[in-house]
Amino acid sequence: MSECRIACDLHDYIEIACLYGYRVRLTLKDKRIVEGRALNVVAEERHEFLLLEHSPTGKIALDQLAKLQVLTPNARFTEVIF
Repeated sequence: MSECRIACDLHDYIEIACLYGYRVRLTLKDKRIVEGRALNVVAEERHEFLLLEHSPTGKIALDQLAKLQVLTPNARFTEVIF
């Protein structure tokens, strides 16, 4: 199993975004902003990544997230700060 590098309650928000296929805007720790539709969380070499559809980077390391904003209307939540 991969190491959990973010709090489990925050991880749950990412999983909800993937479950419902929310469009998200991610602010990374290096201040870059990435947008796309949340698809899945995958583990590779003891790290977890969020897979995004329509994103030039394709996958984002969960430990690099600073903020997640949901762009999909009527979502179950709107913003999470990591």
